[in-house]
Amino acid sequence: MASFAVADNNPFNFSWQQTMLRIKDPAVSVPFFERHFGFKLIHRYDFPQWTFSLYFLAILPEGEEFTLTPGTPESEQYLWRFKGVTLELTHNHGSEADANFQVNNGNVEPHRGFGHIAVMTPDVYASCAELEADGVRFQKRPDEGRMKGIAFALCPDGYWIEVVPRSPDSPIKLKYTLAQTMIRVKDPKPSVQFFTRSLGMTLLRVSHIGAGSPGGFSLYFLSSLSPEEKVQWAALQAKYADGGEDALTQSADASEFIKTIFSPVLELTHNHGTEDNADFKYHNGNDQDAGQLRGFGHVGFLCDDLDAACAQLQSQGVAFKKLPTDGNMRGIAFAYTPVDQYWVELIQRGITI
Repeated sequence: MASFAVADNNPFNFSWQQTMLRIKDPAVSVPFFERHFGFKLIHRYDFPQWTFSLYFLAILPEGEEFTLTPGTPESEQYLWRFKGVTLELTHNHGSEADANFQVNNGNVEPHRGFGHIAVMTPDVYASCAELEADGVRFQKRPDEGRMKGIAFALCPDGYWIEVVPRSPDSPIKLKYTLAQTMIRVKDPKPSVQFFTRSLGMTLLRVSHIGAGSPGGFSLYFLSSLSPEEKVQWAALQAKYADGGEDALTQSADASEFIKTIFSPVLELTHNHGTEDNADFKYHNGNDQDAGQLRGFGHVGFLCDDLDAACAQLQSQGVAFKKLPTDGNMRGIAFAYTPVDQYWVELIQRGITI
């Protein structure tokens, strides 16, 4: 049988749980995501001693209700056992009153890196018309540019929100689901290996555009699949077993699979040639050594045994910004991705902060 790009093993049950973005004003940003895209505030933390607050929003699976009060011990346990990916909005106190405050949305030179989050919907054109009528600004409407049928909305802080179509064959009937987080990578090989072999993600799809020509790029789509989705993916693996890994990940079936599932994908974008440029560097959203603005903070993963998981990652050569015993917050760690040095938060499942 062919060798597919899945984790060699996932003994600590890593699962993608969050994407963090810094915001100016939670009184503006939280209602924006709730009203326009169906997110639910499921938990919040306030740290007056460190002058920041965290707001965790999620689009819940169909049939799941949230009746807890955000900021309570019950909502905290719900958050750290949530079987999905949340949007973590980080507010540094006082930014809401700072007329000069702005974030780096990741798409403006010379400090590109993070690209966007995305939502999936049955009808991109109808949804975008409704969003625009409700005052949402757009970077690109679905009928603009070379790529028709997708759009990029803008949140109040200027982050891009891609709006992509869900397959009509998907069993999901929600108006919106969280579909992806995109980050740019200098070299896809070590990046894909890190997320698959170290963090248990599955490589679902690879798309090469303009290979061998100026401006060529490739897209790598990875996910932390649910148990049910793993069964569906295994059936596709069996179908393409004789064709090798590329036959599946570059197939129409792989593209369709992504458009039917609830779990979002982590999209790694590689602009061809960057891997050979010793001076090339993306901004990880956090560094300020050259006067960069901050914006995107990290992606985060839950695991069952944080200390043992970090020890294993260290044995694999993964570099860390923070180990579980460092700093004021215990039970969390921050690793670096290879090459690009994006931050990856690692969190003990069921943690109490």
